[in-house]
Amino acid sequence: MKKTATLLADGRELIYYDAHGDAVRDAVDLRPLDPITTRSEIRHDPLLDEDVAIASHRQGRTYHPPADECPLCPSRGGRRSEIPAPDYDVVVFENRFPSLAGESGRCEVVCFTSDHDASFADLSVERAALVLDVWADRTAELAQLPAVEQVFCFENRGREIGVTLGHPHGQIYGYPFVTPRTRRMLDSVAAHRERTGRNLFDDVLAEELAHGERVVLDGEHWTAFVPYAAHWPYEVHLYPKRRVPDLTELDDAAHKEFPQVYLELLQRFDRIFGEGEPSTPYIAAWHQAPFSAADRRDFALHLELFTIRRTSGKLKFLAGSESGMNVFINDVPPEAAAERLREVAKK
Repeated sequence: MKKTATLLADGRELIYYDAHGDAVRDAVDLRPLDPITTRSEIRHDPLLDEDVAIASHRQGRTYHPPADECPLCPSRGGRRSEIPAPDYDVVVFENRFPSLAGESGRCEVVCFTSDHDASFADLSVERAALVLDVWADRTAELAQLPAVEQVFCFENRGREIGVTLGHPHGQIYGYPFVTPRTRRMLDSVAAHRERTGRNLFDDVLAEELAHGERVVLDGEHWTAFVPYAAHWPYEVHLYPKRRVPDLTELDDAAHKEFPQVYLELLQRFDRIFGEGEPSTPYIAAWHQAPFSAADRRDFALHLELFTIRRTSGKLKFLAGSESGMNVFINDVPPEAAAERLREVAKK
């Protein structure tokens, strides 16, 4: 992997990641952009003991532009985009409309491919491996920033999810705090360790493998399963079999197997609702240990993949119980979801 860093016209950082070392990245951003001055504010909710980011400047972010005005496509034919080069493998740059900025953290955009009409599921094994390298590299780099406590790599796909740019891309958030969801996981892990002397993540994975009914894919180094108490109609958790706290600590064997497993999983998501259905909207979220957590080595890196589509042509919206009380009601039994995801495996 070759890494080339540069600056955009407004001072934001952009980094090219190339699979081959002979790539030359010397294009200059010639757009007449003013320096970025956006700031976000973190406010604490004392009742829930949670932090909330206030970022009013995001109201003006780019919203569903036509394909020929996509800011994530390469700069070609006289049209200048966020990426000055006429082509690229994978690119990371600071978000122009960040939710977190300055002392409140950092937000980055990750473009998986220069092909506007592709998706992650269309990537080659080599390109998917490069993206994994990028996620790990950005996790290591953001860990060095004083304002960042936890790194969250994720992809939102589909208008139904709320995506405003159709180009295949994901994001990386460097939070200045430990997120509420991660804090709850760490508390559960600590309580389980005190009660049993064992690791909760290890026990969950072992139980799913022993039970088998909810396992979707089982490789040599990765296992994908629908959790026993899945919140979403189709929700899959992907774990490396050797527990590590974050992406930087995956070994070579797990790294090599990941692209095949993950691409197959995404392709199954696109097949679960049958022919003629549009691509399945989903969120793919990497859960990594916070950097300063005393028990970070008890945390297990894993990816959670889920869709808000509950059946053909129908979406699951968060109703009163989910939005108001955070109590989810799932219409699809996890065992049935796992069976369906096994049925649509490549033959």
